[in-house]
Amino acid sequence: MRIAVFGATGTVGQHIVEQALARGYEVTALTRDAARITRTHEHLRIVEGDVLDPEAVDRVVFGQDAVLVALGNGRKGVVRAEGTRTVIDAMNRTGVKRLVCQSTLGAGDSRANLDFLWKYIMFGLLLRPAYADHQQQETYVRASDLEWTIVRPSAFTDGPRTGTYRRGFGANETGLSLKIARADIAEFLLDQVTDRTYMHKTPGISH
Repeated sequence: MRIAVFGATGTVGQHIVEQALARGYEVTALTRDAARITRTHEHLRIVEGDVLDPEAVDRVVFGQDAVLVALGNGRKGVVRAEGTRTVIDAMNRTGVKRLVCQSTLGAGDSRANLDFLWKYIMFGLLLRPAYADHQQQETYVRASDLEWTIVRPSAFTDGPRTGTYRRGFGANETGLSLKIARADIAEFLLDQVTDRTYMHKTPGISH
């Protein structure tokens, strides 16, 4: 299995790369600074470039079986949505169909899963640009003709992979901790590469 990873140096992306290599996948990762990826492996290829540069993104996407997008930009906006749009355009040019995109719990109809803190303080004030970026990102993905899955994780935590998180729940799900380990997010994202259960769906994941 050959996969491209965008956001490979991020806190979730690093787990994606490690777990993908452990599964025996061939991984191509884009980064603006190759020195930030110190991991070496015979099945890991690093491409230096910007996710907003179509030429660089084409080099990463070409010949892949699937593409995973785990872009982050802290509290800022723009990179998630516009980077994802650049990736979608590259996939259309190169004929790659399978896209697994990390968004956030709270986007779209999953806003109902959030508590007061996340609805009105975090996404309403402190993280408003990042939230808007994810909303636009999902709009681009949904409008594409790709074989997409949008994964909506709750707030990231450190810690080991558990495999016991809830997944694919609806907007009326209650009792969520609204937290999930980064390693679990990476696992679920990678599972979607070969599992078509959530094709053209937006599964939420959370403990």
